[in-house]
Amino acid sequence: MQWKSLLLCAAIAESALARTHGHQRRQHGHGHAQEAHVAARDVEVEVHTVVNIEHVTLTTTVYGQPTEAAEATTSTTAEAAATTDAGAFEVSASDAWQYKYVIRMEGSNTKDWFVSFWNKIGPDGKMDGWYGHSALNFTLAAGETKYVAFDENSQGGWGAAEGDSLPTDDYGGYSCTWGEFDFGDTDNSGWSGWDVSAIQAQNADQTVQGMRICQYSDKQCSYITTDAETVVNAYTASEASVDGIGGTVSSGAVRLTVEVDYS
Repeated sequence: MQWKSLLLCAAIAESALARTHGHQRRQHGHGHAQEAHVAARDVEVEVHTVVNIEHVTLTTTVYGQPTEAAEATTSTTAEAAATTDAGAFEVSASDAWQYKYVIRMEGSNTKDWFVSFWNKIGPDGKMDGWYGHSALNFTLAAGETKYVAFDENSQGGWGAAEGDSLPTDDYGGYSCTWGEFDFGDTDNSGWSGWDVSAIQAQNADQTVQGMRICQYSDKQCSYITTDAETVVNAYTASEASVDGIGGTVSSGAVRLTVEVDYS
């Protein structure tokens, strides 16, 4: 996979955005990055189709590495059906295992943080989903854990910051540290990818929040610590045009753990 950011030069995105904001990368060609293996049988499911994972191998009984016993079912939950257009939707810890693309988000140890998810494409069909739009918002209390599931073929991002909203730049774009995702990309044979990015925050000369994204068992981690003191397999403004940063998996279920306020 050549993992490319959600942000593109505004001049080629839509005429409504007059200046360049952030990354000039795009999702493309997942098959060219390092191989990543999920211990799960590849399954083809409809958006929000329940994946029946019979055995969970990690520390909780509801979330963890997909196993060879993973099987697709044709049933769709009412909750999922009600949020088909959202791209991202919160699920309970007890239900998280049922979904194909899931993140476990862990809160700061000391403070409440506001979290917002957005789709790459905004509601008007333009590539401006990070300009004041959101598919899901919630407050992550100190020490709290929440689970979020995603539709198949979803591309977007999330931001997390102290307070009750995300910071924005002079043009209204979210200017915090981002987590970026591309789940089950149908244009790339079902590959998925993720990364942490400080590009928007740095371009706006604003605070870089710490964030860490890892596949189950701490594999393929992408992280940035507070103020970008440490950057590992993640994007800063100087890598805005670079491909291949972040984690990838071939077609199949994805389980990620996200830590906000990472330091």
